[in-house]
Amino acid sequence: MASAAQADILIGQTTAVTGPVAASVGETLVGVNLYLNSINAKGGVHGEKIRLITLDDKFEPKQAGENARRLIEQDNVVALFMSRATPHTEAILPHLARHGVALVAPSTGAMIFHQPVNPLVFNVRPSYQAETEKAVEHLKLLNLSRIAVVHVDDSFGEDCLAGAMKGFNKAGMKPAAVVKADRSKPDYAAIVPQLLEAETQAVIWIGSSVAVSDGVKALRKAGSAMQVITVSNNASSGFTKQLGDAVRGVIVTQVFPSERSMSYAMNREAAALAKADSNVTLSPSAMEGFASAKVLVEGLRRAGPKPTREKVVAALAGMNHFDLGGLELGYGPNDRTGLSFVELSIIDASGQFRR
Repeated sequence: MASAAQADILIGQTTAVTGPVAASVGETLVGVNLYLNSINAKGGVHGEKIRLITLDDKFEPKQAGENARRLIEQDNVVALFMSRATPHTEAILPHLARHGVALVAPSTGAMIFHQPVNPLVFNVRPSYQAETEKAVEHLKLLNLSRIAVVHVDDSFGEDCLAGAMKGFNKAGMKPAAVVKADRSKPDYAAIVPQLLEAETQAVIWIGSSVAVSDGVKALRKAGSAMQVITVSNNASSGFTKQLGDAVRGVIVTQVFPSERSMSYAMNREAAALAKADSNVTLSPSAMEGFASAKVLVEGLRRAGPKPTREKVVAALAGMNHFDLGGLELGYGPNDRTGLSFVELSIIDASGQFRR
């Protein structure tokens, strides 16, 4: 763990630096560090530099909870930032409540972090339910009527399924099949035949990038060309690389504008900073990190010099209007939802997300 000068503002993060979502996490951190480094290069916030302490939870919920406890009780961070995944973030909640610490921009869109409102959780990304509801809506527009859902058997998967069911109900449809997949070892030999027997035209596949990419490959190996759509936890170049030859045509919901869209001031800012660093490649995941870091820094600015945990919570809670650069976000007593942006992208043969 990096040592920090007394004047540094300490922010804690537990995330999967290793494990099945490591590629996406790495891209997210590219965006985070791009923005934080630019702020620190200008002297930090109120003359204090921001130090992000990141601990690897290896994509294990129990370790995420332990990391959060350590960051709060031993490292004395003033806030937690960008935890990854639903059960892992759930494991953090008791530590937030015990110590009155804010969690800024959890990298999960689970509804439990939106409703009922947790006053210590400040979401930036929209909900997964909004994404899967949009997915069903889009597939119906394509005149696809036999739509299945494959979801990881945990709180993340159940949450995404709930959003999809909202979409089915709105469309007056029922899913062709709903299949649960083991979180650690999905049984593709059992999953794929269920989809084929249901005469599935399209499947909304919910899981880690490894689980979904392996699922797509299993479908293609079985000779199926059914449309696959997944959610924004897989909006990374790491996911496209894992897909390999099966990459073309997979649809991914996106919760931030394309990094190539220069109509957004936030994207122009990120592109200008990235241009100065040849090691930085912007991606959808990097833009999530960049936007999340902007919200964190704004909260620290509003908290004033020498921010405490209490001041950070109060500053974020009072952030009823903040323009990230073409995207507006605001929190209120009964609102910790953040952004509402959702659109779809399709991956081309070269692995690029096209909107």
